[in-house]
Amino acid sequence: MRFDVITLFPELFGPFLAHGINRRAFESGQVDVHLWNPRDFAEGNYRRVDDRPFGGGPGMVMMAEPLWRCLQAIRAERAEAEGQRAPVVLFSPVGERLDHAGVEAWAAGPGGAVLVCGRYEGIDQRFIDACVDRQLSLGDFVLSGGEIPAMALLDAVARLQPGVLGDEGSHQQDSFNPALDGLLDSPHHTRPEVWQGPHGPLGVPPVLLGGHHGQIERYRREQRLALTARQRPDLIARARAEGRLGPDDERFLRGLG
Repeated sequence: MRFDVITLFPELFGPFLAHGINRRAFESGQVDVHLWNPRDFAEGNYRRVDDRPFGGGPGMVMMAEPLWRCLQAIRAERAEAEGQRAPVVLFSPVGERLDHAGVEAWAAGPGGAVLVCGRYEGIDQRFIDACVDRQLSLGDFVLSGGEIPAMALLDAVARLQPGVLGDEGSHQQDSFNPALDGLLDSPHHTRPEVWQGPHGPLGVPPVLLGGHHGQIERYRREQRLALTARQRPDLIARARAEGRLGPDDERFLRGLG
């Protein structure tokens, strides 16, 4: 799938695309990333892409015309038919919250998207109204630009591609995954069996050392339930509404008090 990223800072993506496990997806073209700088489509000697907001106020606003010209060049290179255009996505605080279900949908889709990374005080609303199909947010906070959210989406999509992770089943154990009924993942432990921590020795839960797979799985299930009930009770409510919790789960949750 192809993602075209409109950004004033394409150099930020270089290290991200070249390092880490997910680079396999980028190098193989499973997730094909193209970077576009709207400054290359601006007019004048200074290639200006922003100006002061009408009506006054602080900051600068990205201009619609360079973004539009950049988008036209992307569409020409993608050679898409009118009814088959990839969606244009803007990262914005007003957007819908990106979640695991959304990432899975992006990862399964063939067409990718055009990702618009805003900067400064924002983007001319006329470009948003005329060209943007969807707005996404990472949460209720404001970043300096859309590059970090774009990398977050690309990272999340890339790790779901076949062969990217060392173990094909790794992402099935991720928090929010339907394979875990939408719960948070359980805590993990590794060697040594006893760690001399800052407040004294800390051991691994004995059940994880016993080799009884049924007991281990039940322990992990209970840990997921306990962690989710404590940190994200909304996910417990959703799993309950969707019928994902069994009698043993409900009994355990009642025992948490």
